Parts: sequence; structure tokens; C-alpha cells
Amino acid sequence: MMTIEVRQATQMTGAEILGADLGAELSDSVFGSIQDALDAHGVVFLRDQKLTPQQQVAFTARFGTPDVNFNALRFGIDGSPEIYIISNITKDGKPIGTRRAGENWHTDMSYAKEPAAATMLYAVEVPELYGLSLGDTAFANAAAAWDALPDEMHAEILGLRGVFDFRGRKRSSPVSKEDAAKYPPVEHPIVRRHPRTGRKSLYVARDDCTGIVGRGERESLALIEALADHIVKPEFVYQHKWRVGDVVVWDNCTVQHRAVLDYELPHRRLMWRTTVKGEVPKPAVS
Repeated sequence: MMTIEVRQATQMTGAEILGADLGAELSDSVFGSIQDALDAHGVVFLRDQKLTPQQQVAFTARFGTPDVNFNALRFGIDGSPEIYIISNITKDGKPIGTRRAGENWHTDMSYAKEPAAATMLYAVEVPELYGLSLGDTAFANAAAAWDALPDEMHAEILGLRGVFDFRGRKRSSPVSKEDAAKYPPVEHPIVRRHPRTGRKSLYVARDDCTGIVGRGERESLALIEALADHIVKPEFVYQHKWRVGDVVVWDNCTVQHRAVLDYELPHRRLMWRTTVKGEVPKPAVS
């Protein structure tokens, strides 16, 4: 019988799950403990996993319906369209995945009407320099950041909506006009309610959030920048140091993340990414 342990990574953000073999059939009880840890800590990680693409997709499906990212049409795995390859590796002179993915703080697919609920990365190859792991991923807890705001700011921003625009962020790979047209600007609450726990969290990031409804450009920019900088203060951040076989799952309502791009070839990085379909963000209420 599989017994798991949840070990907190930092006071605010992240937890390690020990004792789970994701290649095996997880009981509802074991998976429930993993889901509870994700809800509580925003991001969870499991070491020393050995997954096939089909097993990763199956584990992803325990959290909800797996999505197909538009990048997977170019950088995918045959037979597993839900997997999108993040990599700096080239084959026959061509990239096998997106190389510079997510280098700025963001939450996945906030530009969509129904942003991704959760994201999963499986580490197939991790860059190293003389035993030092490179290519960390940092996570910032936007729910803890909300809790830490002064009451005056709570009162000011509760109920506000932000404009999220796919075109706001500079992307490492060219995006076709057809793909961009799939994501017209949308409005989301900048303080949203978690669909399972009901916890409030800030939902705003530089570049992706381009304005605040009902506020002028200068006021909007000042508010976006202040809140975005607040979310990523060190006390809210967990930085994950990757090992081969790591599986990391994060909740896009609760945390933001960014990739640390401190490596180049010949140091190889290969990650398989899956996402879980989400719902229209619901505003938090007082």
C-alpha cells in the first residue's frame, strides 16, 4: 500500500511529495492527498519518477481535462498531443522544443478566456555545470501576497478587472497570426477566488495584464507594476532546483512562475509539459 508524506518546501510556497510512484495506479486516497497539498501550497514536486508520455498524460488527467497547447502542434510528441516540449536541444539543425519559455513572471494562459487550471513539467534532461543544476524554475505565491497587502489596498482593488492581452508579452518563438487571433483581449478579476478552496489571490502580471478596466493608462500601469512586484517578493518565492525524474505541478490560480535561463548548449534541457483546462476566473468577494 502506497503511503505518502508531504514536506513543506518554504514557509509560504511549495511542498515535496514523498512515497508516490506516479507510474503506478494511484488510489483515490493517495491522489486526494496530492491534490490537497497542491491546494495548500500552490506547487508540489515529486522526485525520481520514471514516466512514459502516456503515464504523464494519465496523471495530468487526475487533476482535470488535459489541454492541447497550440505550441504542441510544432513541438509535440507523436501519440501524445497533450505534451508540449520545452527544450534547447536541436535535431538536424532544428529545435525540438521551445527554448526560451517563460523567462518572465507569469501565470499560464492568463490571456485566454479560460486560463489553465494547473501545469505539470516532467524533467527528462537537466542542464548541469560540474554537478551544479542549472535552469531552475521559481514560483511566487499570489495568495500569500494578497494576504500580506494592507487593508487599504484590499479595499481599493477588490472587484477590479484587468485586461489580459496575448500580444502584450514578447515571445521567444514566432506566433502565427492565426494562433494570435485565437486569443483576443479578455477581462479577468485581478483578485480571483480559488475554485476549490475559495482562497483569494492576486491575478495580475506585467506584460500579460495591459490595463485596468475603468482606470487611466498611467494609473493602470502603476497599479499593475506595484502588485506584480509585490507578488514576487522573496518571502513568497520557492525556487525549484531540478533533477532528472522530477515532476512539478503548480496551480495557476495560486502561483506565478518564471524560468531561470542560466544555461546554453552544450548543456541540454528537456522538459515535457502538460496543462489542465481551467474555467473562467471568478472574482473574489469581501
